Amino acid sequence: MKLFVSAFLLVALFTPLSAGEKPRVIVSTDVGGDDPDDHQSMVHYLVYADRFDTEGFISSPPKKGRAKDLHDCIDAYEKDFPNLQSHSDEYPTPESLRNLVHQGAVESQTDSLPDAPGEGARCIITQAKRDDPRPLYVLVWGAITDVAQAVHADPSIKSKLRIYSIGSWNTKHGQKERDYLFENHPDLWWIESDTTFRGLCQGGDQEGDLHNLTFSENHIAGHGELGALFMRKKPTIKMGDTPTVLHLLNGDPSKPEEAKWGGAYVRPHPKNRPHYWTDNPAEELSWGDKKGANTINRWREEILRDWQKRMDRTLPR
Repeated sequence: MKLFVSAFLLVALFTPLSAGEKPRVIVSTDVGGDDPDDHQSMVHYLVYADRFDTEGFISSPPKKGRAKDLHDCIDAYEKDFPNLQSHSDEYPTPESLRNLVHQGAVESQTDSLPDAPGEGARCIITQAKRDDPRPLYVLVWGAITDVAQAVHADPSIKSKLRIYSIGSWNTKHGQKERDYLFENHPDLWWIESDTTFRGLCQGGDQEGDLHNLTFSENHIAGHGELGALFMRKKPTIKMGDTPTVLHLLNGDPSKPEEAKWGGAYVRPHPKNRPHYWTDNPAEELSWGDKKGANTINRWREEILRDWQKRMDRTLPR
């Protein structure tokens, strides 16, 4: 009975979004760092910005990348804002987005415990403690350092947090903070994607204009300042962080195991970690050695065609 009650309470804490509600989002990104695909994902996020209640942009570099690089993306958004707004008055103003930019930790954790919360971590804590029944999705495209600092400083925020982190290279440059969260907070709601995210650019339908470069040349180039930023930084689609956004655009985000644009994940430790998901190791869902990648690339055409329509919003009517 005790186990049943505990499980019930855990489920009760993790209330899903109601139909039609916008998700609350903080994007933690190393945009401006060594890999320009964060610029690609930011362009994608901003043309969908009317679909979210954005509550923070955190510059979270394992090495390079600073808040200035986020402001550069918002500068491009500002130039396209009149055209975007002509399609939806739900797009946030450029000024409101600038006010959400925070500089996160610029150095990886060196001790077994996180450092005192910096500006990025304080943003996460403040927004998580707001009087809002909706969960707070923290999309981690760079270092997970700020999340670790926030959770360590105030564990009470865990009931509000929904973490979707892109691991791989980022984890290599932030292993201590990742391990701290994994070993000390088994109740944290967390999708950890180490290979599934690769499905956006690997596998799936890449014929004709769906090819990684041809799509950009046909449907991103010549599409406003955001399109120009995308092509200038990296014209070939990688967008390794975009699955975190796709997770909120399609399907029920409270159910990471269900098929959706952002991938389908498994719970490897359902008893000990009831709210932790990671890449599905099933052979039929792998693209080469990339576990789970086929759970995204199966939707490739649908994802890209929807984004194509969004990029058209940057053009004058």
